[in-house]
Amino acid sequence: MPADAQAIWMTGMRQITVRAEELPTLAADAVAITALHSAISHGTEMLVYRGQVPPDLALDLPTLAGSFGFPIKYGYALVGEVTACGAAVSSHQVGDQVFVLHPHQTHLQVPAAQAKRIPAGIAPSTAVFAANMETAINIVHDLRPALGDVVVVVGLGVVGLLVTWLLARQQLTSVIGVDPVPLRRALAQQLGAAVVCAPSDAAAVVAVASQGRGADGVVEVSGNPAALAGAVAVAGFEAQVVVASWYGTKAVTLDLGSHFHRSRIRLRASQVGHLAPDLLPRWDYARRMDVVWRLLAQFPADILISHQYHFSDAAQAYALVDGGGADVIQVVLDYAERNRDV
Repeated sequence: MPADAQAIWMTGMRQITVRAEELPTLAADAVAITALHSAISHGTEMLVYRGQVPPDLALDLPTLAGSFGFPIKYGYALVGEVTACGAAVSSHQVGDQVFVLHPHQTHLQVPAAQAKRIPAGIAPSTAVFAANMETAINIVHDLRPALGDVVVVVGLGVVGLLVTWLLARQQLTSVIGVDPVPLRRALAQQLGAAVVCAPSDAAAVVAVASQGRGADGVVEVSGNPAALAGAVAVAGFEAQVVVASWYGTKAVTLDLGSHFHRSRIRLRASQVGHLAPDLLPRWDYARRMDVVWRLLAQFPADILISHQYHFSDAAQAYALVDGGGADVIQVVLDYAERNRDV
């Protein structure tokens, strides 16, 4: 078990540094993990990278370090292999592959309860989508579509594509995917969207698909504040718009005095840290995680991984995501060489 690790820190706006970190003695209830892959979040993590998060906002995961005012160690989609177990750990064993809500780091130690064992048959590169799949499940739970609904997904990044796939699996729900990037629209069709279109065509496409009624439900997951107005515009009477984007410090301008008001449209925030209230009598986070693994076992995750970088080239990986290229879907960091060297 190594005595230290290498970790990615954001030391300022759009500044990435790899720092050495000394690892403590392994606690009795903890496991030591060697990283295999980690995924860069193209939404929340990019807000942090660009300095678009309130600097005094509290960190919401115990594995994060620093502050949103920089420097900060941030990330929440890491897959690794257990290399040692504390004396009191009976839930894990050496060799287990696990998913952890943890920043990008070559070696780490966490309480065993925070290391989610990856079921057999799910590749480590697929498991990096666990947090995003959990988010997508929560969005669908908050939307609660009915059979026969026309649902619009605005924003076809990774979470939007996962939501599209989940909704399309319901078969009697018609999913319209909206995004300006042709590759993302093509992926949405592969994942079951009935129709895809650019934002400029959304109103006409939804009118045809809904026979003029407007969408029964809309999910806004683009991360673009301007897209929320378009999401409201295509919603039908008494429809619900689920806002799954986190805009950080970006301002949102929204007309609430016309279509929104007269159509009695409901705006609903969806955030993965909390379960839908009406599900709480029957659902907990463990049940949701079980569903994540069952779904990932069937999900064609490889089509979403557009780029892979070695951990030591993380600065290039972040710059690529920040550039917003049309061919960038999900960027994953690989740790294999670095872990052999440390």
